[in-house]
Amino acid sequence: MRYRPENGFTIYELMITILIIGLVLALGLPSLRSVTQDNRVTVTTSDLQNAFKIARSEAVRARANVTVCASDNSLSDDADCRGEWRDGFIVFVDNDGNLARDAANETLIRVHPASEDGVRLVVANDAKYFGFTPTGASRGDVDGLAAVSHIVVCDERGIAQASQGNSTATLIIATPLGLATVTRDHNMVGNAMQQMDKSCR
Repeated sequence: MRYRPENGFTIYELMITILIIGLVLALGLPSLRSVTQDNRVTVTTSDLQNAFKIARSEAVRARANVTVCASDNSLSDDADCRGEWRDGFIVFVDNDGNLARDAANETLIRVHPASEDGVRLVVANDAKYFGFTPTGASRGDVDGLAAVSHIVVCDERGIAQASQGNSTATLIIATPLGLATVTRDHNMVGNAMQQMDKSCR
C-alpha cells in the first residue's frame, strides 16, 4: 500500500490560531468602535459647519436674510423651524426675517436629516436658529430669541480627552461675523460646557 500524508491542523495549532484571533479581536474592536464614534461626531460637525457656510454665502449672493434652524420635519416640502438640532436642520431664504419659514414663499437652500444614533448636540441657551443679514453677518438675537453661539457635538464618551490635547467632542463657535469655527481643543470644549452648565451624557 502506498503511504498518503494527511493534511490539516493539529489540535494545538487550532487552539493557538483561535487564541491569536481572540487577541486580535479583543484589541481591535474597541479601537474600531472609537474610530466609528469619532467619524460620526466629525460628520455631524462638518454638516453643521457647511450649512453655516452655505447660508452665509447665499445671504451675500441673494442680498437677503438667510436662516439656519433646527427642524424636526427637515425632509418635508413644508419643512419649518421646530424641534431640536438633533432632529435635523434646514437653511432657507428668510424673506420676512421672522425666523419662521413660509413654505410657499421662502426657498429651501439646504436640508439635513436627524443626526446619527448616539450623536448629541448641546446648544448654548437652547438656541434654535442662526440668522444671516444680506452682508453675511449675524443678525444676532431676533425678537428676544437667542441666536446660536456655541454647539458641542458629542456622544456617550462626553468630552473625554483624546490624543494631542484634543477632546472626543467638537465645539462649533458661531461668531457675530457669521463664521462658524470648529475646535476640538479639550480645554475650550470643557469651558464651553461649563458655561452652558450642560452635559453630553
